[in-house]
Amino acid sequence: MGIEVGGLFGLIILIINVWAIIRVVGSAASTGRKVLWVVLILLLPVLGVLLWFFLGPK
Repeated sequence: MGIEVGGLFGLIILIINVWAIIRVVGSAASTGRKVLWVVLILLLPVLGVLLWFFLGPK
């Protein structure tokens, strides 16, 4: 019953998630905020990246 993502769209989401996690880990944010963003990106791949892009540290 869950949503399955595969093919090219799934690969694009994976690449964007890895890029976002690398950017989060390399940011100047506190460790707690880094962990929160990484967990959010891992649990909610599309929504987590969108939230990070608009609400995350600049």
